[in-house]
Amino acid sequence: MPSSSEPIVDAVQLVKVFGRTRALDGLDLRVGYGEVHGFLGPNGAGKSTTLRVLLGLMRPTAGTAHVFGLDPWQDPVRAHRDIAYVPGDVSLWPNLSGGEVIDLLTSLRGGVNERLRRDLIEEFELDPRRKARTYSKGNRQKVSLIAAFARPARLYLLDEPSAGLDPVMESVFRRQVQRVTAEGATVLLSSHILSEVEQLCEKVTIIRAGRTVESGTLAGLRHLKHTHFRIDATEPELFHSLPGVQNLIVDGGLVEFDVDPADLSPLLQAVAAAGLSGLTVSPPSLESLFLSHYSGANGQVR
Repeated sequence: MPSSSEPIVDAVQLVKVFGRTRALDGLDLRVGYGEVHGFLGPNGAGKSTTLRVLLGLMRPTAGTAHVFGLDPWQDPVRAHRDIAYVPGDVSLWPNLSGGEVIDLLTSLRGGVNERLRRDLIEEFELDPRRKARTYSKGNRQKVSLIAAFARPARLYLLDEPSAGLDPVMESVFRRQVQRVTAEGATVLLSSHILSEVEQLCEKVTIIRAGRTVESGTLAGLRHLKHTHFRIDATEPELFHSLPGVQNLIVDGGLVEFDVDPADLSPLLQAVAAAGLSGLTVSPPSLESLFLSHYSGANGQVR
């Protein structure tokens, strides 16, 4: 096993080809120990394919993937021993009860923690006696999440884990992620729900068409992006000539614009001299970071 200074997940130049389709096209992904790492991209970007490669369910066409320093295709039993996985589309055995499915899934990793199982069932408000075929999508998702969290794992691979959950259950899910990471686990969270990633993750990797387009700490990536200003000013003309101001909109006394981080200091001096009656400053959001890689000239996600 690698030391904690090495990545727990290390994928380098992954390629996966299905016929004429390149689902992965040279993707890189590194996840360090103890991280909650957001794995972002729209549907079809290659997120689920990457997770299946990391689980050893698919063999990459090219490139390498290692989990705990192991090749999951060559050594799946050892690689799976400390992994909990929640798929994006949960299918259950229809004639088993929810409780029986939870026990079956946790038995594959050494058995359930009974107290934790009971607490999770209560928190997620699941009736474990009902047959799986009667469950809604949200309840099927709960079964998978309870099975994943009911026995400790070193690595949680979560593929769109909150799909089908209502806002109350989403908050329960977030608490469980925070619990397992406080206990030292690592989480790779694949999602296109930006608010979820923003609340949970310190690092993110953004992919597009099977390639990594940006990766790093959320704070570091935000630092590279613009800050948005909305100002009620008595002298709005002052902002036309300021360096670093972009996307300027002036509507009477209302001024909106974006500014580069390097130009914030002179901009703030000008703001102070502009005769303000109102000021709103919005820090760069994960959504703006995400859309900077996916929006075309017409502003539509492509």
